[in-house]
Amino acid sequence: MNNHINKLSRRFFLTISTAALIVACNSVSNEQSTTQNTEGQIGGQVNIYSSRHYNTDDQLYEGFTEQTGIKVNLIEGKDDELIERIKSEGANSPADILITVDAGRLWRAEQAGIFAPVESAILTEKIPSHLRHPENLWFGYSKRARVIMYNKDKVNPAEIATYEDLADPKWKGKVLVRSSSNIYNQSLVAGMIEEKGEEATVEWIEGLVANLARPPQSNDTGNIEAVAAGIGDLAIANTYYLARYEENPEVFDKVGVIFPNQENRGSHVNISGAGMLANAPNREQAIALLEYLANVEAQEFFALGNNEYPVVEGTPLNPVVESFGNFKEDTTNVSSYGKNNADAVKIMDRSGWKYSHHSKLYEKFSRFSSFYKCFVGRWYGGNFVTSRSQISFVHCLPASRASNCCRENIFYWYSTT
Repeated sequence: MNNHINKLSRRFFLTISTAALIVACNSVSNEQSTTQNTEGQIGGQVNIYSSRHYNTDDQLYEGFTEQTGIKVNLIEGKDDELIERIKSEGANSPADILITVDAGRLWRAEQAGIFAPVESAILTEKIPSHLRHPENLWFGYSKRARVIMYNKDKVNPAEIATYEDLADPKWKGKVLVRSSSNIYNQSLVAGMIEEKGEEATVEWIEGLVANLARPPQSNDTGNIEAVAAGIGDLAIANTYYLARYEENPEVFDKVGVIFPNQENRGSHVNISGAGMLANAPNREQAIALLEYLANVEAQEFFALGNNEYPVVEGTPLNPVVESFGNFKEDTTNVSSYGKNNADAVKIMDRSGWKYSHHSKLYEKFSRFSSFYKCFVGRWYGGNFVTSRSQISFVHCLPASRASNCCRENIFYWYSTT
């Protein structure tokens, strides 16, 4: 790992004490933090709490250090865990910046009172107003389009043009979607509430649920693979997940992308964004990083490294993502996703778009290696295993090999997380 970045793993993050974190993140002396070097660089350090887990981000931070002389200390974790840690650390928190992968979680952090406004002409000029907080508490740096994906052998894309079309009875038994617990789906519904109102959104959800090929489950990649395998004809998913299958023609060549609602409000987009924290000990360095993330070099990292859409106009796209085509995006301010989140979850569950037990199992174990999945898949009869690559592991070991100890440990972890 590059010496410029002190990176703590997610597991280490969950077990290390707060005191140790503060020591690690403040290892650079106060004198070094405030002194500019002879080349005019700012110098010092910036402490980032991030729920992004992409290796390409390491290169992004290395570029920032080379340009500014500011050392990056990075701690990774889940969004909600990071927010709670910042709250519990209070005025003693070493964190300068929080980065999340969804506008809804930025809103949660905002409601917790942990962000401070940032006045920056660079950020307000480069980042469109609908992709940042109205009072500049946080800013979006990359976009994720949540679209309709279809099986090319079974669906004529001209037959479906909007999210609302997914509720048409002609698609009964054809639609795949992950559970209501997923923040991307919650934000999609929250955005629809903002645009169409709660009554119309409930009607749409009820029609969607009636058309499901199976109960809500899996994750975006699992549902994309299920479309390719013919388990369903249509799925709601983020574009960057399909782009990852470029070198897997068994999936990539069989699945197409429809950008919904091009004739009216545009396709739903979410953001990965960041804000400076109210108790940030390195405010100058934090603002420098926020501004750096909006420059061309950083925006190319988001676009090329993780197949996301950049927020700054003119940034080149990943060629695979570009091949999906241009699209009109919904310009509803993404802060509405958080504002409407509670209502979205309520009507999703009330209308049958529920958080199933098997879905919870799948989403937790999708972070495991296939070796562990084979135990759980064997024990549960493979009911929640949806992708063909995983199905091949379900029968890889006889039941006797999935020891009671393994089972107990796995399900103790499942029941307590």
